[in-house]
Amino acid sequence: MSQKILLVEDDTKISRIISLYLEQSGFQVVQVYDGALAIPTFQRERPDLIILDLMLPHVDGWEICRQLRLSSDIPIIMLTAQGEETDRILGLELGADDYITKPFSPREVVARVRALFRRSHGQLVSSSTLSLQDVTIQLDRHVVSVAGQPVDLTPIEFELFITLVRHPGQVYTRLQLLEAAQGTAYEGYERAIDQHIKNLRAKLGDDARHPRYIQTIFGVGYKCLEG
Repeated sequence: MSQKILLVEDDTKISRIISLYLEQSGFQVVQVYDGALAIPTFQRERPDLIILDLMLPHVDGWEICRQLRLSSDIPIIMLTAQGEETDRILGLELGADDYITKPFSPREVVARVRALFRRSHGQLVSSSTLSLQDVTIQLDRHVVSVAGQPVDLTPIEFELFITLVRHPGQVYTRLQLLEAAQGTAYEGYERAIDQHIKNLRAKLGDDARHPRYIQTIFGVGYKCLEG
């Protein structure tokens, strides 16, 4: 069965073009043009991934993302206007996994969708369980627990965390983490890693000033603290 994508985009021309390319690549696409219909359609269709424009009639993309993250860790790709960095940061803070800046190539959308599906459903290798201090990561189930309490991570947060935990003490640049998490390092997107790390730390209860798990290496990137 093909993977189902919910595309929430009020520009019908852009929506049709994206849908055409996705369908030609083997995906099933459900199109929605009004933000007010996004959550009801999500609940009815149960898609595997959502492509979400920010500027929508009636209910904007930020609010839709916020509502989705209350109950779901479904992969979310946001479509943002060129140069609107604050939009991208807010989207990432609300739990979006990736963003694509308009104008964009439909082929880029397909590539990003495939990369996100690989992160969400790809084969995990090595041991089925990783541990770091009081953190336990069940790789096969995509479950992270801190002191026995489960923590809900988005797909990219999960991939970033296991990348760091698998190699404690190793310093990763933002581009290296982007490559590890997405499979491809898109130029200009490496700063998004900072926001994902910020979100990850918040969920883990990790203080950037006095880190227990993830340490910032200023001017370089990040590393996982050993035991």
